[in-house]
Amino acid sequence: MTGPETVPEIQQEIEQTRERLGQTVEALAAKADVKARAQAKADEIRARAQDKADEIRARAQDKAAELSSRVRRSQTMQYRWPLAVTATGLVAIAGALVWRQRET
Repeated sequence: MTGPETVPEIQQEIEQTRERLGQTVEALAAKADVKARAQAKADEIRARAQDKADEIRARAQDKAAELSSRVRRSQTMQYRWPLAVTATGLVAIAGALVWRQRET
């Protein structure tokens, strides 16, 4: 294996070696920085939990609105039901009276 022959080639090889060494040192420093890695992981988990909480909150609000609507409709029917029965009774009585009038 022959090495670089000229001074510029040697300088270029030294520069490339420094770059690779710098990248290696940065990678090792990042792996060794446990506090920063733990903080990044905690931030990631916190963000996922917040997203999940937002999703659950939205579903709960939708369900509450649906149930509220059902209750309102049910209450409306409770109020209208006696009215409908009374109206039906009145029509039946009126019909019976008219029928009786015609027969006599």
